[in-house]
Amino acid sequence: MFINNFDPVAFQFFSFEIKWYSLAYIIGILFGWILSKTLFISDHEIKEKFDDFITYLILGIIIGGRLGYILFYNFNYYFNNPIDIFKIWQGGMSFHGGLIGIIVASIWFAKRNNHNSFKYLDVVAIVAPIGIFFGRIANFINSELYGTVTSVPWSVKFLRVDDLYRHPSQLYEAIFEGLILFLILIYFRNKGYMKTPGFLSSLFLIFYSIFRFIIEFFRVPDEQIGYLFFDLTMGQIISFLFLLIGIYLIIKKNEIKKDT
Repeated sequence: MFINNFDPVAFQFFSFEIKWYSLAYIIGILFGWILSKTLFISDHEIKEKFDDFITYLILGIIIGGRLGYILFYNFNYYFNNPIDIFKIWQGGMSFHGGLIGIIVASIWFAKRNNHNSFKYLDVVAIVAPIGIFFGRIANFINSELYGTVTSVPWSVKFLRVDDLYRHPSQLYEAIFEGLILFLILIYFRNKGYMKTPGFLSSLFLIFYSIFRFIIEFFRVPDEQIGYLFFDLTMGQIISFLFLLIGIYLIIKKNEIKKDT
């Protein structure tokens, strides 16, 4: 058993604070950017435009993540307090919202450059688990998105929450949605599946959704929403929808692969 009493602030200069969560975003994007350019992009035209694409990607993550949280998780609050929509520093980002933002930004950028959007999405899919890993570690440090009460030997007491020992669900997600998902996608890439644009991004949707759906059983739901129908969380419901989309896409991509 472990006691979590980490300070969410990584560095402080006078009254200016740099939090671990912000660093997680920065490190995840930088690592993904570097690995994409050095290892995962074989198409010369895509590599040439990728630096410009990063700007669209960052905007997609921030705008999509914020709007996703507002619409999916806390609509009533922000409807009554619209000024707080812009207070991103107070927290409130949705992974699925950020994912939608990335998809929209990729389609938009690809169309502007007459490229196949799935070529961008496949690269993002490979490196996204890196950002997810750092993000979930930051969630753990922040004592947020914590798990349900348990007595397992690896349980964690989050002193900033209460005196109960809980599942470190943030670490479960870091391992499965981060490390394991990254290895799965690397395996399929090395098997040549990147030659079919959209195959890897479809796999990302499938495996991420499965991991997220299962791990949500060990995680406390958002207080303002709780459990929804069939005792599922909002995260599980959205993950199920993305799973269906991933399955549909991979069937279509597999048909294209057989025809070529």
